[in-house]
Amino acid sequence: MKYQKIFSEPFFESSKDKWETVGDGISRQFVGYDTQIMMVKVKFETGAIGYLHDHFHAQTTYVVSGRFKVSIDGVEKILKAGDGFYIAPNISHGAECMEAGMLIDVFSPMREDFLNVKISNN
Repeated sequence: MKYQKIFSEPFFESSKDKWETVGDGISRQFVGYDTQIMMVKVKFETGAIGYLHDHFHAQTTYVVSGRFKVSIDGVEKILKAGDGFYIAPNISHGAECMEAGMLIDVFSPMREDFLNVKISNN
């Protein structure tokens, strides 16, 4: 990993920024970020699964469209457009897409692993 100061461009235009494939039926676009915060659009096809995982970042997610079965710390809930959820650091979570849709994820601090970088402390 490369050590550097990290931040996105100040404006995001969905039609101009590339989508990155991250799994079967899952792709993402970075909306904006710096070392303290990151917003990501995540598009799911029906049946796609964000498998159970955890990370040290706090996360909050807004359901833009579709239907998702979300699991947080062993509790499952079906969420639809307009709903959302919060995940505290180091809590196991995942999502199964029941109807194609999109999530907006916000992480703090930013997900270095998504950009394959390492944040400098200087």
